Amino acid sequence: MDVFQAVLFFAFSATITPGPNNIMILSSGLNYGIRASMPHLFGICLGFPLMVLLVGLGFGLVFEQWPALHFYIKLAGVLYLLYLAWKIGSASPTRIESGHAKPFGFWQAAAFQWINGKAWIMASGAVAAFISLQSLHPFGDLLQICAAFLLVAFPCVGVWLGFGAWLKQYLNQPLYRRLFNLLMALLLVGSVFPVIQELLQEVQ
Repeated sequence: MDVFQAVLFFAFSATITPGPNNIMILSSGLNYGIRASMPHLFGICLGFPLMVLLVGLGFGLVFEQWPALHFYIKLAGVLYLLYLAWKIGSASPTRIESGHAKPFGFWQAAAFQWINGKAWIMASGAVAAFISLQSLHPFGDLLQICAAFLLVAFPCVGVWLGFGAWLKQYLNQPLYRRLFNLLMALLLVGSVFPVIQELLQEVQ
């Protein structure tokens, strides 16, 4: 139980802090509302524990065998995040509210975890920190890690979604909404910088 509590604390602190998932769900809550953003929320909250499970089962060994594959996935993730930042920053409130833009769907959000730099750090960090080579029950430890992330995901990510929806009443003017979207875009770009630095180091 002590191990699970440690994993739970790690999962909570890693999930509640700002990152691409939380920034995007916050923006979605403000621009589309809670109901329309529910598939996005479920995609994050179920997709990430599944990612942890697959990494723990040895999917990470694939990238050890072919490190170039991991490099190109991270590169694709950076480019996609920059594209999303541009879409968020350039979206006009009128276009969003008139239905010409759509929030992330379930499968989009779940698949996004695999190109999300923070998600990779969280998943690999949790597996490395809480599953030792001397463990008598490594699969049981892995299931505890997945359960911890599943347990904290909905309240932690849901807080960001709810906060975005709450802000909507105060940012009802198009100018304020546009400034908010620009801020979210800049934060999303900022969250990509550590991955860009890592990619540059790998190139060098």
